[in-house]
Amino acid sequence: MSRALPKYNKRRVAIIGGAAALALTGAVVVNSALAGESKSGSTNAQTLAAGPGTIVCPDVASKLPAVPASAKAEVDRNLALLQTQIQEANTRLQNTVGQGGPNFVQNAILGPLKDKRVATVNRIATAIGRTAAKPTGLDALAPCALNAGGAANTGGAAAATPSASATQAAGNAGNTGNGNAGNGNTGNAGAAGTITCPDVASKLPAVPASAKAEVDRNLALLQTQIQEANTRLQNTVGQGGPNFVQNAILGPLQGKRASTIDRIAISIGRTAAKPTGLDSLAACTLNK
Repeated sequence: MSRALPKYNKRRVAIIGGAAALALTGAVVVNSALAGESKSGSTNAQTLAAGPGTIVCPDVASKLPAVPASAKAEVDRNLALLQTQIQEANTRLQNTVGQGGPNFVQNAILGPLKDKRVATVNRIATAIGRTAAKPTGLDALAPCALNAGGAANTGGAAAATPSASATQAAGNAGNTGNGNAGNGNTGNAGAAGTITCPDVASKLPAVPASAKAEVDRNLALLQTQIQEANTRLQNTVGQGGPNFVQNAILGPLQGKRASTIDRIAISIGRTAAKPTGLDSLAACTLNK
């Protein structure tokens, strides 16, 4: 037979039970808060790691004078190309987080983007200058910057998120110690090699007289692009990781050549059969 508890024992049990319930509730609240804080911190870290920033460029359209009707189509086409170049650069920025050394963004993305924009802006000025006063000073609009959430734009990859910067710095240090001379891309110290490209002029059909000036101009531009790439190759010996030459020099050079070759084909195609298959001549190689 069970015995009834005295009144004071009942009160004691009730107090102890309430305290235990309160402690348990507090533990649940604390644990939930900690779990939420940990999840939030993890989310923020992931957001930072996945957010290398955005490439921003000066607006060109707003700086142009009145565009003659005869030049409007060409100017509009090149203005659209400027936007495409920015989009491609931002896509590449997202896809290469953590790659290369501390100057990767400057060397592999911002530098080549500036070169493309200089060529495109010059074509705009030339198109306007055929029937009106050629605008000057547009080259100043070519350089772009990395907007990394308030970080300095001039720091290249170092202006990206702290986690990306740390990864890139570590990678760069590792590359220095591993000796990039053996990877075939960065070149030996003092022996960077030479960039060679397929000849385009010899692969062209008969060029109509109406297209000759434009074709010659673009053939000369192809040579200039190779010279600039070789100069850059010499000036960046030892920089970046094992894929530096491909990412920062050969890749951008192929993009420039593809655009230039396409203009040659379009020029010929205005008054004759447009040549095909010239895109295969865009890729260049590093000879050592």
